[in-house]
Amino acid sequence: MTLPLVCPACGTGGEASERFCPRCGSPLVVAPEGVPVAPEDPAHVRARKVHPPYAEGELVRVARAANQPEAELISGLLLEAGVPSLSRRAGGFDVPDFLAAGPRDVLVPAGGAEVAREVLGQRAPEPPPPRPPARPWVRTVAVVLAIIVVAAVAAGVVTAIVG
Repeated sequence: MTLPLVCPACGTGGEASERFCPRCGSPLVVAPEGVPVAPEDPAHVRARKVHPPYAEGELVRVARAANQPEAELISGLLLEAGVPSLSRRAGGFDVPDFLAAGPRDVLVPAGGAEVAREVLGQRAPEPPPPRPPARPWVRTVAVVLAIIVVAAVAAGVVTAIVG
């Protein structure tokens, strides 16, 4: 009889022919007797789906949902890809009587943002193009105007002190 194998890092079960966890690469060990290979608690099941490198970093917005059910659907898609997510109410929208209504932002850790965008079929945001440097005559006009303003303020201060 072959004893069941389990990953000590993420809890994923393995076949007797496997030596390493297919999810995280840790060596598989024999499951202790009396301990189920697959956890029964729904929170543990969700946590076991998360790929550890995708759970690192600051939160980044990857999607915007029209309401709570749509945000939960997006979160479910991301979880199946191993990316943890968080949905929160978009700023400026609060209707206490309709808790499921209103737009939601779907946030993921920075480590999983690229994978999340791939799953959702989005491209990474491109940085804005750099601004071209100002023309020399624009800088000259700005300096002359600054000198005029400083001179006017100084003249006003001198007039107020003397007069």
